[in-house]
Amino acid sequence: MKGEMEMMEDVVIVGAGIAGLATAVALKRVGVRALVLERSQGIRATGAALSLFPNAWLALDALGVSHKLTRSYDPLLKGSVTNINTGDVQQVLFPDQGIRTVHRKALLEALAEELPTDTIRFSSKLAAIESQEQGGGASIAVVHLEDGTAIKSKVLIGCDGVHSVVARWLGLAEPVHSGRSAVRSLAVFPQGHRFKHEVQQFVDQQDKRAGFVPLNDREFYWFLTCKGENMTGEPEEIQREVLEKYAENFPSIYLDVVRHADLSTITWAPLMYRHPWRIISGNLNKGNITVAGDAMHPMTPDLGQGGGSSLEDAVVLGRHIGNSIIKNGGQFIEGDMAKAIDDYVKERRWRGALLVTGSYFSGWIQQGGAKWWEKFLRDRLFFKYIFGFLAGLAYYNCGNLPAVSSGKED
Repeated sequence: MKGEMEMMEDVVIVGAGIAGLATAVALKRVGVRALVLERSQGIRATGAALSLFPNAWLALDALGVSHKLTRSYDPLLKGSVTNINTGDVQQVLFPDQGIRTVHRKALLEALAEELPTDTIRFSSKLAAIESQEQGGGASIAVVHLEDGTAIKSKVLIGCDGVHSVVARWLGLAEPVHSGRSAVRSLAVFPQGHRFKHEVQQFVDQQDKRAGFVPLNDREFYWFLTCKGENMTGEPEEIQREVLEKYAENFPSIYLDVVRHADLSTITWAPLMYRHPWRIISGNLNKGNITVAGDAMHPMTPDLGQGGGSSLEDAVVLGRHIGNSIIKNGGQFIEGDMAKAIDDYVKERRWRGALLVTGSYFSGWIQQGGAKWWEKFLRDRLFFKYIFGFLAGLAYYNCGNLPAVSSGKED
């Protein structure tokens, strides 16, 4: 394109969310500097908080940042699920190490702090992507930005979320609406609260599920999911709709948390996912271009694995690129990157599809309706038998990063 300013990078990552920043950290650990392009003007913290299971903490260990978060967030070892129609309460025990629910912003900042200050290029909006063939069968990716900049890259990684531009360029099928939406927010008790340090969830027979999780002695992360489209409006309107319409018959303990909502953190959005067979059979890579995180395997939040799986992706991708560097005597060889990316995709394809399937299945059962078989599945089978199997997915260990000495790490 005429008049463009051109740049050349080893690796360009599109998106400075969890997947993008974690991938940049993983690459830094194996001696590769990446440029991260972020369309927003600063670090995005949409989502308020997220729960991280043992698999996520193993990935954070590999990235060298887990210690920054474990000292601020205590593990949750158990929880309960209350059927508000019958009063039945199911107790849920989490894995031995427990789970920790953390502020999304704290996780993003912990990752960003590991990177050189010029790693993230904010206000960088993609206009187009192309692949240019080079000699010897190699290729480079060219990213064109709306401001007229053209960036050539030996590797391009799309970490640009559910509606990924890179995934669309690869030809991946668009994510679909699960039929459910969710409102999520933080709640603040300035004088402190006296709730137990455990997860509390509530379900009814009208296809609604809600809950809250303590972050510390003053803050909660709370949510509500329901069938149908997402609601639009100002934060105060969303809060009022939850209190007066969607959760009016929920326990007062939950309503009290909603009343303490930090309105600046409220979001209401449709729950999207990519069909698992599209992940299994779709083009997750083409040459030196691939995707990670929600750009690869967007899923519903019912297993709490969106963030964890993104961290896994980062470590696995970093490992395969690092192994390529080791094989090539400490050099970043452009022609070998396609194989490294292909190996990454082979490792992550089925894992991603399994997590998407498990998350959708978990949400479908827990948010079933009032029919006798739906109640039987939810109240008699799921938490006693099925939940344990699905929770086992959180024990996954994505492995470590190789020790690479290339002289390129900043």
